[in-house]
Amino acid sequence: VQLVESGGGLVQPGGSLRLSCAASGFTFSNYAMSWYRQAPGKERELVAFISSAGGITNYADFVKGRFTISRDNAKNTVYLQMNSLKPEDTAVYYCKSPSYWGQGTRVTVSS
Repeated sequence: VQLVESGGGLVQPGGSLRLSCAASGFTFSNYAMSWYRQAPGKERELVAFISSAGGITNYADFVKGRFTISRDNAKNTVYLQMNSLKPEDTAVYYCKSPSYWGQGTRVTVSS
């Protein structure tokens, strides 16, 4: 099983990024997926969840209205569109299947 995140980087406050997580080694379309993040000195926290078919999504209160999780089961990929980014969104972002974690992609929001 592999989960490979990409799309992180440095962005100014108010900017946008789209993270991708490419999955392999399991039947992606059978499983719900999640994005988590871990800021320096803080515990890892859930950001967003999407059901296996994509019909159900949930978000942490601190990203509601700004982030959108989606998936393309034909491409075995889950996405996190992040808009109106704030400095407090700075963290390493991880995608997660029920049993596996990706290696993370770093997002830095700074002017």
